[in-house]
Amino acid sequence: MRERRHWIFGYGSLIWRVDFPFHERRVASVSGWARRFWQGSHDHRGTPDAPGRVVTLIAEPGTVCVGVAYLVDAAVFAHLDHREKNGYERTEVDIAFRDGDAVEGVTYIGAPGNFAFLGPAPVAAIAAQIATARGPSGANADYLLELASALKALGAADAHVRELAEIVRHQPRAPGRDAQEAVSAGSARARG
Repeated sequence: MRERRHWIFGYGSLIWRVDFPFHERRVASVSGWARRFWQGSHDHRGTPDAPGRVVTLIAEPGTVCVGVAYLVDAAVFAHLDHREKNGYERTEVDIAFRDGDAVEGVTYIGAPGNFAFLGPAPVAAIAAQIATARGPSGANADYLLELASALKALGAADAHVRELAEIVRHQPRAPGRDAQEAVSAGSARARG
């Protein structure tokens, strides 16, 4: 008997950091939701003392959020539930594809009121936090810039992401993974 398959909508790192098996990947969108850097990241792009900011979806009538939908086996949820554990909950959504087809699916949303939700702030403050935060998965700025690049490749306009990326590109930043590894390697050579 074939395992049941599910559609998952990705609007943040699930667009560009695909670490799970899938049967199909399609550009898709959800209506009535806006992508915002309002969710704290204490476990991937920041720390408990200095959280980063990652995207969540905020209900906003009249908006459309473009991302990617994946057709996956139910077993993938164990991995994704762990990956998205920092305040995100599985939420049912209607997913629309560019060709006009639509399906029911799920996405992960860090809703207002969850323990990691940071909420709105002035764009300059959000950008400054993203520019300086770093966690086990790397610099928060890398997350933002990877997302901006992935959205551009999809042909998806997102003014919030674009504005933050423009600001962060011109600010001093926490070192990225390559820079941090080079610093660590240099320190080890100096000690050795």
